[in-house]
Amino acid sequence: MSTLAVTSALASVFVPIGIAGAVIALICALIVAFALARGAAGLAGGAVGVWIVGALLSWASSFADLWSPLLVSVGALGAALVIGAVLRVLVRGRGRAPQPVESRAETPLAPEPRAQESRTQPSRVTPTPVRPAPPVTEGVRAVA
Repeated sequence: MSTLAVTSALASVFVPIGIAGAVIALICALIVAFALARGAAGLAGGAVGVWIVGALLSWASSFADLWSPLLVSVGALGAALVIGAVLRVLVRGRGRAPQPVESRAETPLAPEPRAQESRTQPSRVTPTPVRPAPPVTEGVRAVA
C-alpha cells in the first residue's frame, strides 16, 4: 500500500472522529455557559474537562487538512466563557431589589453602650457523672 492510500484511508476515519469531537466540545461549551450563569463552578469545571477531550478529538480532523472542527471547538468555549460571565452579571443584577440609601446624619456614629451584668461570682459547673463502659466481649476475634 502506498503512502497516499494510507493517508486517504486514515483521513476517512479521522474526519468523522474530528466532527464528533467538535459536537462533544460544542455541547460541553453550552453546559459551561449555563453553569457559569448559575454560578455552579463544579459543573463548569467538569464540563471544561470533558470539553478538553472533545477538543482533542476534533484535532484529529486536521490530519485531513480539515481545521474547522477544531476552530469550532475552541471558539465555542471562548464564546461560552464570555456569554456565561455576562449572563451571570445580568442574573445577579436582576435578582437584587434596589435598597434605599440612608443619609449619614441619620445613622449613629457609635453604638450605644449596653448595661453589663455584674459578675462577682463565677458560675458553678456541675460535673457529669461518668460510668465506665463494660468490656467488649462480642465482635471479631483474632486467633494467633
